Amino acid sequence: MVCHIAICDDNPADSGYLSKLLDIWSLRQDIQLKMETFTSAEAFLFRYAENKYFDIILLDIEMKGMDGVTLAKQVRRENEALQIIFITGYSDYIAEGYEVAALHYLMKPVKEDKFFSVMDRAVEKMNQNDRCLNLNQSGEMVRIPLYEIRYLDVQKNYVTIHGKEDYTVKQTLNHFEKELDQRFYRVGRSMILNLNSIRRITKTEVHLLDGTALALPRGAYEPLNRAVISYT
Repeated sequence: MVCHIAICDDNPADSGYLSKLLDIWSLRQDIQLKMETFTSAEAFLFRYAENKYFDIILLDIEMKGMDGVTLAKQVRRENEALQIIFITGYSDYIAEGYEVAALHYLMKPVKEDKFFSVMDRAVEKMNQNDRCLNLNQSGEMVRIPLYEIRYLDVQKNYVTIHGKEDYTVKQTLNHFEKELDQRFYRVGRSMILNLNSIRRITKTEVHLLDGTALALPRGAYEPLNRAVISYT
């Protein structure tokens, strides 16, 4: 497979070290790399405006000018599939990662074994993003990438799939539960959540990255929290 990777770091020594680790990792995993290095968030966004083919970005948080978190938020507005791996020397920023669904934080100095493990996870998630849910709508086949689906809910005999668009079909939630993968979690009898879409969870509600707030059934808070922790 071919993997398009961006390194965005204003420290040439750090970006050079990451490049060497990527070369070693790609040889071990038999993955062909297309790698580009950027010394600022602004430089990456200029390139990204021309071509959005990147699969993974290794993103330094503390940079001159625009910081890595601001860059990630800007990219996330239109791209949910890009795997974001933050590189940082401080743990203070970890909460910011939930807002942009970051795959992981790597603390400087980056350890080789940890780096390889995170890259393996990134490729696994890339492969997941190729999966789709197939719906028959008025005699037409509609393919919905799983990563686009935020949640599914049921009203009587109809299930609505909430993605970039909403689709309502006469079907059971059990049917769709079998078609989905481990990023989805069944909450009670009437809802399935994409764990990647969750921003925060309270005792009574789950808040998604797009601002949607959904009521949680009684007793769902603890199991949902465990599911999020286990998945991440």
